[in-house]
Amino acid sequence: MAARIFQRSKNAMQSGKARAAEWVLEFESTRPKRADPLTGWAGGADTHEQVILSFATLDDAKRYAERNSISYHVVPPATPKLRLQSYADNFR
Repeated sequence: MAARIFQRSKNAMQSGKARAAEWVLEFESTRPKRADPLTGWAGGADTHEQVILSFATLDDAKRYAERNSISYHVVPPATPKLRLQSYADNFR
């Protein structure tokens, strides 16, 4: 089993930063997805990708993965790109 550990990003639909500091351990799929003949939705028989674990710190997530013999890789958090502009810049 392989997993990736990443930090949640801020929800784009809201201005709050709730749960943005959490670290998530998510299992990667080992089988390719295939289209369902009835609905056309992509899916597979791998149920590990449905498991999402959240942790308060990166070290907690790493300790969990090492304790359960899960190979993992850490995805570094994205740096926010803050672009300051005034209202008048919209009309240039």
